[in-house]
Amino acid sequence: MTTLLDPHFLRKLDTLSLRSRRLVRAGLRGERRSRTLGRGVEFADYRSYQIGDDYRHIDWSIYSRLDRLFIKLFSEEEDINVHLFVDMSGSMAWGSPRKLDYAARIAAAVGYIGLVNLDRVGAVAFANRVERLLPPRRGRGHIFRLFEFLHGLPTPAGGRSSLREAMWEYVHKTKRRGLLLIISDLLYPDGYEEGLKLARYHRFDPFVIHVLSDDELVPAVRGDARLVDAETQQAMEVSVDGPALEAYARARDAFLSGLEEFCLRHQIDYVRATTTVPFEDLILRYLRLGGLLQ
Repeated sequence: MTTLLDPHFLRKLDTLSLRSRRLVRAGLRGERRSRTLGRGVEFADYRSYQIGDDYRHIDWSIYSRLDRLFIKLFSEEEDINVHLFVDMSGSMAWGSPRKLDYAARIAAAVGYIGLVNLDRVGAVAFANRVERLLPPRRGRGHIFRLFEFLHGLPTPAGGRSSLREAMWEYVHKTKRRGLLLIISDLLYPDGYEEGLKLARYHRFDPFVIHVLSDDELVPAVRGDARLVDAETQQAMEVSVDGPALEAYARARDAFLSGLEEFCLRHQIDYVRATTTVPFEDLILRYLRLGGLLQ
């Protein structure tokens, strides 16, 4: 277990919890352990009365002053179902450290936080389909099974990868909805859009952690080179010079800005990190700023 996360770092995680960006209506219970709106013990806010609301939650003191009906909203704690969706396609073998190793540590940290807060946590390793599956369970005893699952992920092999096909398989076999943490480089021949849309359509709450290596953002290669696709093994002879690097930079920026805009438009939280970002900074700082942890 300590090969993924050391005991000193685990103690730091004990003070954190997962949080949701979503609010639900009064009287409805969700699947997240979060500050949601429902019948609870702590006042949160008001909203205008709507037909069908429980009249017992009307604030009559406001009505006497404003001659308008308002409903009291309360906060309550709810369970989160956490689905850790880890990309193990061929391109995840790239980088130093490997993107897959970095992704597995992220999943281990987030899963640990969920389990110590009594949330249900499961994990999926996928390429163009669900390759390995650990069903969601609750309790500290599940931490060891989760860490063993993540530590035992094999070296990514070549072959076709598809977020869309893997997501289609998973959302149709999984009844429990909740937080779906997608940890991936998002480098798919058929794109990332349809896979993320499937998660949203099937009422999951997707959160994307985009993992890249530095040399994917700024290639170090120069001169004549033979590039081989990590998944299809397709080879291409290229000459890496100034114009080629400028074209690559334009394509990179278009891909990243398009991804950010897509996530914003579909209300999907998104955080990007390279494998050289210190791991503790990513978990303790950037994922808190990104809204995943509190």
